[in-house]
Amino acid sequence: MDPAPPAGRRPGPLGPARRSRRDRHGRGFRHDLIPPHLPGHLSRRERFDETVLEAIRPHLERFGRRLEHVRVTVEEVPSSDPAPWEGEAVPLGRFVPADRQEPPTIVLYRRPIETRAAGSVEIELMVRQVLAEQIGAMLAIAPEDVDPGAWSG
Repeated sequence: MDPAPPAGRRPGPLGPARRSRRDRHGRGFRHDLIPPHLPGHLSRRERFDETVLEAIRPHLERFGRRLEHVRVTVEEVPSSDPAPWEGEAVPLGRFVPADRQEPPTIVLYRRPIETRAAGSVEIELMVRQVLAEQIGAMLAIAPEDVDPGAWSG
């Protein structure tokens, strides 16, 4: 019977066990620099997506079937051809009605929202307001009635 290999060695001809901290080309770490349990692990885009998911959840519960087929998307910036009613201002969101191929869609534009907000609390509030405006436009309801808490601050 073979004795167990000494500590720090692998059995077999490969020699000592080494922790591989770099990629196979010798550049950089093989793992994330920030562990997943820390807030800095997510990118700005991922944090914004999480904010949108948290903001839309109460509306889905409240309006149920009326928002059942609505698609909510996040884009970086609006397209270069604005709608005629948008004027010169950069839109923060847009409601695209349904057509034969696509369901109704609410689009939020991440960069304009982040540019106008000073911090994460303001981003959350602005996302709630933009969602309320777009849902209100879709359902023909005043935005203040869709999410009263978004304007009471």
